[in-house]
Amino acid sequence: MQTQTLPEILVISSYPPRECGIATYSQDLVKALNIQFGSAFKMVICALETDDERHAYPNEVKHVFNTSSAKSYKELADFVNNHSEIRMVLLQHEFGFFVHHAPSLLGLIKSVNVPVVVTFHTVLPAPSAELLLSIQQIASASQSVIVMTRSAALILQKEYALDMHKITVIPHGTHLVKHAETELLKTKYGFTGRTILSTFGLISSGKSIETTLRALPAIITQYPDVLFLIIGKTHPSVVRHEGELYRQSLEAMVLELNLEKYVCFVNYYLPLQTLLDYLQLTDIYLFTSKDPYQAVSGTFSYAISCGCAIVSTPIPHATEVLRNDAGILIDFESSEQLQQAVIRLLDDEELMGKIRLNGLHRIVATAWENTAIAHALLFENNANGYIKLTYAIPRINLEHMHQLTSDFGMIQFANINRPDLKSGYTIDDNARAMIAMCMHYEHTGDSQDIKLINTYLTFIGYCIQANGRFLNYVDEEQSFTPQNKENNLDDANGRTIWALGYLISQKDILPPDMVGKAIQLLDKALEDVLSVYSPRAIAFTLKGIFYYHQVLPSEKNIILASTLAYRLERMFAHESELGWDWFESYLTYANGILPEAMLCAYQITDEEIFKEIAKKAFDFLLLNTFSSTTIKLISNQSWKYKGGITAVFGEQPIDVAYTILALGRFYEVFDEDTYLQKMTIAFTWFLGNNHLHQIIYNPCTGGCYDGLEENHVNLNQGAESTISYLLSRLTIEKFNAQYELNEEVLNEQSYW
Repeated sequence: MQTQTLPEILVISSYPPRECGIATYSQDLVKALNIQFGSAFKMVICALETDDERHAYPNEVKHVFNTSSAKSYKELADFVNNHSEIRMVLLQHEFGFFVHHAPSLLGLIKSVNVPVVVTFHTVLPAPSAELLLSIQQIASASQSVIVMTRSAALILQKEYALDMHKITVIPHGTHLVKHAETELLKTKYGFTGRTILSTFGLISSGKSIETTLRALPAIITQYPDVLFLIIGKTHPSVVRHEGELYRQSLEAMVLELNLEKYVCFVNYYLPLQTLLDYLQLTDIYLFTSKDPYQAVSGTFSYAISCGCAIVSTPIPHATEVLRNDAGILIDFESSEQLQQAVIRLLDDEELMGKIRLNGLHRIVATAWENTAIAHALLFENNANGYIKLTYAIPRINLEHMHQLTSDFGMIQFANINRPDLKSGYTIDDNARAMIAMCMHYEHTGDSQDIKLINTYLTFIGYCIQANGRFLNYVDEEQSFTPQNKENNLDDANGRTIWALGYLISQKDILPPDMVGKAIQLLDKALEDVLSVYSPRAIAFTLKGIFYYHQVLPSEKNIILASTLAYRLERMFAHESELGWDWFESYLTYANGILPEAMLCAYQITDEEIFKEIAKKAFDFLLLNTFSSTTIKLISNQSWKYKGGITAVFGEQPIDVAYTILALGRFYEVFDEDTYLQKMTIAFTWFLGNNHLHQIIYNPCTGGCYDGLEENHVNLNQGAESTISYLLSRLTIEKFNAQYELNEEVLNEQSYW
């Protein structure tokens, strides 16, 4: 297939190794866009510099723009206009960047022959007439304007008279973090036994660090283990103009107040991972900027994403993010209020924990992955048809699967990404995990998978009872819980039969003793399987019999499959009517398993009626869950009833997984490309193609968030959701390899 040149987006910005917040911001944004949408467009950099500050840049920098030189503005315009592959310009705007030749910037924007999107990093209220005209002219010449807070957007609308339709709010990005144990990190960096307060960033007097220093004597009187970390070197522009005078004044204040044991200067521009470690070991993060016009702070955002409790002055960004108990706001330069806030948090662990968790839930939407999605949507809408979004498929990452698995089995829940052993275990999760790891072993042959598969199989063996039935719920002490008597376990038994059948189907590559154990368990479980009438339990069981029959065919398997499938056929005949081709009077959870099971029954028995019902039911399900560009799952808040309406929020990864598995089965039988297309659409739900345009899969941990709600994502990364993602990802991998599910299929449509 002929390779087409990707459209390029030229980012005009300061860029590392230049040390400034916007340079770091642009590098993080470009990296996120390249990772997620690198097959749709290419990000290239035009680095801003001046006569006084020049650098050697990395390869992605294709042009250097000296803002001190008037002729550079025309040279940059010519560069853009002479490179036909450049289809858009993204300009990072800060007043200080263009102070020498501000009028020339407007000429540059007007001169280029591609759309220009401008990000305003600072939006000043009460503008002078000159500033008002300048911003209005830049906005008018641009295709679109980005700001990072709603308050900035309102200022542009009300005080600069900009049309809100031209303004897009995209928050400052933050890094996803593998939340580690705070005490372990304190030990790693030599802070054992200390309560850590911190602030970070390039140091300047605007940060008003002295506000904290003046509060410390009263704080350490009550909490003498407190240590205040001042992380970061002095801002290069400050060093050029005044040297280290501000830092020296802080050091002098530390001596004056006898705080030498309670303050530590970390005078470095820290590598990202080290910085994130420092923030994670922080108990309370202090943001004390005294600039009321500072619209946004990347340092503030990073601290929240690391789970810090925040005390902050009321810059616009802080007032938006910290509302409703996500932090504590104090007045500018108020050491007394800072002291009171810190002591209040240290006195109340429950409050501090609540603030930490609220902050995390508030900030997750601003992960760089989500910021990249928002930018990509804007690019697509403003690029005159030259940009068409496609997602890059993430690499397979088993880290969270391993983390959730103890020597006994798969732990049920997680608090964010930390396994919650108190939640215990279920055979549901261990059965699904066993299927996923069998799929992974089939794909990779990784010997480490065998250990996990054996752990899950041993757990299943632990749960079987004398009558061939499986108990589902096991607590952290490895005892069966009362839930086994309170809940119907038919579905759990069906899932386990599916898992055992799937393992047996891999008998040519798995250890014989493992396969033999699975056969023994499955034969025992199938003895009483005809007593089951729950439709999903029947469906799961049919899948297990199908896989068993693939490698060990028998007349018994055919009879069992036929008997169970006719039960589903009778349900379908009873409930289906014009406009409702389904087995029940409502669509609930795990719907894809029902038509897929009927197709499995057809593959076992060759009964055409099973194939016909499978096709009718699956077409009906797809009609009710897919548009041309997205999947919209049946809400777990309110099922979809025959003749009724359903809630539109409350979507879970397990339903995406079952849909993708069913789509794969239907493609194998019917050989219709529409199933492959829908498989890809469904998978992009995990990557942000959903109503919130937010990732559900967390590439940092390898885990998957537990659900998509109306206005937020459930951040916990439990077993069911993580396994569901892995099942989906491995199915995509299988069809990539076997059926070339690649650009020819993926690029037939945009996934929005």
